Order: sequence, then structure tokens, then C-alpha cells
Amino acid sequence: PVPMGVPNIGGSVITRGGVVFIAASAEHRLRALDARTGQELWSSRLPTGGHATPMTYLGKDGRQYVVIAAGGNRVLNTPAGDTLMAFALPQ
Repeated sequence: PVPMGVPNIGGSVITRGGVVFIAASAEHRLRALDARTGQELWSSRLPTGGHATPMTYLGKDGRQYVVIAAGGNRVLNTPAGDTLMAFALPQ
């Protein structure tokens, strides 16, 4: 049998440099993964489940940002929330 992971509600976003951002699980984390290897490059704890598709944009300062809405989900038993978090990518 194939091992199963955790349920996900939400999509992912990938940067031109091949970094995938995902926060769709009940683990209360936003993760950055290498698209080629699947290796976790970075993660940050969220106040609740980030069951949403992350967004990315270039700021007026020329830096790239990743934003996630951490709203929780009763189906995955994560508390409701209303936090919008933004993270700046390294220069």
C-alpha cells in the first residue's frame, strides 16, 4: 500500500525560481518546497490552518512577497481565524 499524507484544502503557488509554497494542511504551517526535489526549504507556523492558495507579488521595494490567509476549517478540525500573513522572500 502507498502511505497517505494529510488531507489538504487549498492549492499551491510556484515561483519562477522553482519554489513551491503550500499551506493547505491542518498543520498550521506555510511551507516552501523545492519543486525539483520536494525538499522543504523553509516553514513558518500559522495561527490556524492556512486552507487557502498562497499569493505572491512584487512589492514597490522590488522584493517578492508570499501571502497566505489563515482562516481555519471545521472539516479539518482547525480553529477559525482571520489572519492574513505576508512573508518577504530573501533578496
